[in-house]
Amino acid sequence: MDVVYTASTWILPALLAITLHEAAHGFVAWWLGDPTAKDAGRLSLNPLRHVDPMGTVVLPAMLLLVKAPFLFGWAKPVPVDFHNLPSPRRDMAIVAAAGPGINLMQAYIALLLFHLLPMFGQTVDQWVAQNLENSIQINLILCVFNMLPLPPLDGGRVAVGLLPLALARPLARLERYGMVLLLILLLAVPLAASQFGIDWNPLFALITPVVNWLADSLLALSGHGR
Repeated sequence: MDVVYTASTWILPALLAITLHEAAHGFVAWWLGDPTAKDAGRLSLNPLRHVDPMGTVVLPAMLLLVKAPFLFGWAKPVPVDFHNLPSPRRDMAIVAAAGPGINLMQAYIALLLFHLLPMFGQTVDQWVAQNLENSIQINLILCVFNMLPLPPLDGGRVAVGLLPLALARPLARLERYGMVLLLILLLAVPLAASQFGIDWNPLFALITPVVNWLADSLLALSGHGR
C-alpha cells in the first residue's frame, strides 16, 4: 500500500511537470512563428499527447519502485523548425528556455497553493500537501537540470543561441554526444563511485545547491519561510 500511496502523490506532479515542459516549447515556437508543433497536434495540455512510454511511464515507475531519492523522466520532444523563426538563434534560445521556465512557474504555483490547505479536510490535506511538495521538487529539479549548458538540454540550446558564433558552433557540435555524456554522469559515474563505497552523483552535486537556492527564493516570494 505504501508504494500505491507514494505513486498517487507523484503521478499528477510528474505528468504535469514533464508534459507542460514540452508543451511550452511548442506554444512559444508557435507564438514566434513556427507552426510545426501545432501541425503535429502537440499544442495541447493533454498529457497523453506528450507521453513517452519509457521516459514518462517506465523510468519514473522504476524509480518509485526502488525508492530512489529523486524522480526523473522526459516526454516526447516537441518538433520545432527553427528555420521558420524570424531570428533563429535568438528564438531558439527563447523556445528552449520556455520549458524550464514553465517548470519554475509550476513550482511557484504549488507553493502558493499551500496557503489553501486549510480548505481541505484532515482526510485529504496530507495527500494534497505531498502532491504539492513533490510538484515543487520535480519541477525545480527539471528546471535546473535542463538548464545545464550542454546540448541537447535546453540550457545547451540557450547557450548556443546566446554565445558568439566562435563559441556557439563547437558547443552545438557536442549535441550528438550530449546524451551519452549525460548518461555517463547520471548513471555510470555514480555506479563506479559506489564500487569504492562512495555515494556521489556529479550532476546532482552540481544542481542541488541551485535547486535549494531557488526553493528558498520561491518560499520567500510566496509568503512562506524556513
